[in-house]
Amino acid sequence: MALLDIQKVSMHFGGLKAIQNLDFTLKQGEIRGLIGPNGAGKTTLYNVISGVYIPTYGKFFFKGQDITKLRPHATAKLGIIRTFQAVTLFKHFTVLRNVLVGCHLNSHYSFFGSLFGTPGSTRHERENEVKAMEIIEFMGLARYRDELAMNLPHGHQRALGISIALAGQPQLLMLDEPVTGMNTEESAAMMKLIQKIRDRGITILLIEHDMKVVMGVCEKITVLNFGEKIAEGTPEEIQKNPDVHEAYLGGENYVA
Repeated sequence: MALLDIQKVSMHFGGLKAIQNLDFTLKQGEIRGLIGPNGAGKTTLYNVISGVYIPTYGKFFFKGQDITKLRPHATAKLGIIRTFQAVTLFKHFTVLRNVLVGCHLNSHYSFFGSLFGTPGSTRHERENEVKAMEIIEFMGLARYRDELAMNLPHGHQRALGISIALAGQPQLLMLDEPVTGMNTEESAAMMKLIQKIRDRGITILLIEHDMKVVMGVCEKITVLNFGEKIAEGTPEEIQKNPDVHEAYLGGENYVA
C-alpha cells in the first residue's frame, strides 16, 4: 500500500486549472522530488494534500484512509506536516521555545492543567523539552538553543523551520524549497540533513528549484507543467527526458 495515493485529482479556480487529472503515489521511506516551472501547480498540490484546499475532482488517500476532505489540523494530526517557502518562525522566541511550539501538536494535557501547573502537565512539559532538545541537537542547532530565532543566520533559520515540523512527529514531511537563499556549503549541509531525516523513517516530498539538490538527494522525481504530470522517474531518467528539458530543465535553468 502506498503511503500517499492521489487519484485523478484536479484543482480548479474558476477557469484556471491549477492541477488537472493528477495521479501520484508515494511509497513509505521515499525522498521524492516535485519539480516544474513557476505556476506548474506544485504549491497548489501541497495545499491540497495538507487540507488547505479541497480538490475540485478526485480523491487521495493516506495509509489507505480517504483524507480528501480533511482540514489542515486533521491532516497534521495524521502525520502530514509541511514547511513553507518563506521561513515561518516565532522570531522573538528562542530556538528551544520555537521547537516546543511544534511539540504541542501531540501534547495531551489540558489548558487548565497547563494553567495551574498540575503534575501531569508539568511532566508533559518536561517530556516535550527533552524531545525538543533531541531535535535541536539532531539538526545541529544545540549551540543556539537560547538564541532568538530572529538572530539566526538564514541557513539556521531554515533548519529551525524544519525542526519545528519534526516536533510535530511527521510520517510525511513536505518541504517547500528548503535551500532557498542558501550558499553552496549550506545547501550541501541541508542535503545531508534531509537524508538523515529519511533515515529516521520519515517519508519526504520535496519542492526545490536547485537542481543540484534535487538530483543529489531524490530517488525519484515527479515533474509538473501547467498542472499536469509530464514525467516521472529516477534523476537519470528525468535528466534525459526531452519534455522536461523543454518545460523546465533546458537552457540556463539546468545545472547537471
